[in-house]
Amino acid sequence: MPSSAVLVTGATGYVGGRLVPHLLKRGHRVRAAGRSAAKLASRPWAGWEGVETVQTDVLDRSSLARAVAGCRAVYYLVHSMNPGTRDFAETDRLAAENMAGAAAEAGVQRIIYLGGLGEEGEDLSEHLRSRREVGEILASGPVPTTFLRAAVVLGSGSASFEILRYLVERLPVMVTPRWVETPCQPIGIRNVIGYLAGCLENDETTGGTFDIGGPDVLTYRRLMEIYAEEAGLPRRLVVPVPLLTPRLSSYWIHFVTPVPSSIARPLVEGLRTPVLCRENRIRDLIPQDLLSCRRAIGLALDRIRKDRVDTCWSDAGALRAPEWIQCGDPDYAGGTVLECGHRVVMSGSPADVWPSVERIGGHSGWYFANILWRLRGALDRFLGGIGHRRGRRHSTRLSAGDALDFWRVLEVCAPHRLLLLAEMKMPGEAVLEFRLHDLSEGRTELIQQARYRPKGLLGLAYWYALVPLHAWLYRGMLRKIAASVRRPVLEGPERLAPRRGFVCGDEGGRP
Repeated sequence: MPSSAVLVTGATGYVGGRLVPHLLKRGHRVRAAGRSAAKLASRPWAGWEGVETVQTDVLDRSSLARAVAGCRAVYYLVHSMNPGTRDFAETDRLAAENMAGAAAEAGVQRIIYLGGLGEEGEDLSEHLRSRREVGEILASGPVPTTFLRAAVVLGSGSASFEILRYLVERLPVMVTPRWVETPCQPIGIRNVIGYLAGCLENDETTGGTFDIGGPDVLTYRRLMEIYAEEAGLPRRLVVPVPLLTPRLSSYWIHFVTPVPSSIARPLVEGLRTPVLCRENRIRDLIPQDLLSCRRAIGLALDRIRKDRVDTCWSDAGALRAPEWIQCGDPDYAGGTVLECGHRVVMSGSPADVWPSVERIGGHSGWYFANILWRLRGALDRFLGGIGHRRGRRHSTRLSAGDALDFWRVLEVCAPHRLLLLAEMKMPGEAVLEFRLHDLSEGRTELIQQARYRPKGLLGLAYWYALVPLHAWLYRGMLRKIAASVRRPVLEGPERLAPRRGFVCGDEGGRP
């Protein structure tokens, strides 16, 4: 094993989260970097031998310098194309400049960067142009940069694959823009990981730019047809029309798939450009079995069916809990905080109850009045929010940073606490918490508590208008959770009084 570590930025993202364990299995020491320590700690490989985790923000030069120190190579796998970034190109530009400078100061031997295919021209999308610019910035420094250029990445959980999957599965007839006839050269995610790891182990790739793609060159229309065949669906009718612009297409994707328009639009704009490999030199330098599009789609569907999706596009991004929910804050911190809590006591231990709590959401639903949860998601989607379709990456396990329908998992402390942050559109900020307390004589108290910080008068009106509905909904949820555990209910469900100045971790801190 080499003595110095390899830094993987974006280690909790879609590609980085799969590259880290792959490098570890190949005997490399890895320093996994991400913006959230909790997300890093929750990854399955976090406790493996040979890996260390470091909380880093590529927009913070000092934290980046600490992460790079002592590393022989850096994988640059971050980008800012997410719903919370207004100008992703400018953000990516600044981040790349920080990395180029930090790597040079630390004496890093090389940088390996994954960007996008696409030739310069008026039709090149802002997203692809930004991906190219990042590579140029990294290469402009003294550290040799290997630039891998890829088109559509096919794999369970990738944004491109999810768009393809939901469009084909939900629409027997698709009215599409003319870009469905644009040629592309997709590549399977396992081949992307193979090339990334192979570059580290092959000095001939140092400082070079390489196009990476699978063996198939085909149109997006044909890609949709192959997906339908692999998924066992009837043949889809695709009708290209000239009037659908990328903006309109992104809105359509927003309503039909879990991918929000803020992410869909840059991707759709990129589909106008043919993304084909100009050369295949890397195939001789790093030989591997290249998956056909059919095989890559089949493998992705198999992993989805078997509940083995390792990483997902929706889990990427920063994990920032609002300051007002932090432990130990006095009740006046961050302004008015409103609460609605209920409790139930049932037979059994927290370990008996916890699996039912952790299975909440996704295909399992929310135990009670699921139609209302779906309607709330549909309303959110109509208002431009993320909606209810993201589901969950794994059906029985939750980790910090996971997307859970229109919530984000902030904390998981099995079998005692689950904390969710609301990501739907509302005039305020909200969290939903489940706490399990081990009582005497084989009893468990399950508390469900919603906390809400309103914004202005509209925020207050929103909360109080929904108080009766929330009370009914949460009591029903607790009853259904207790029923799923198959343990008798001993007390409740009953409503709790709001807490005042509680401290997390205090078993006596119940309302």
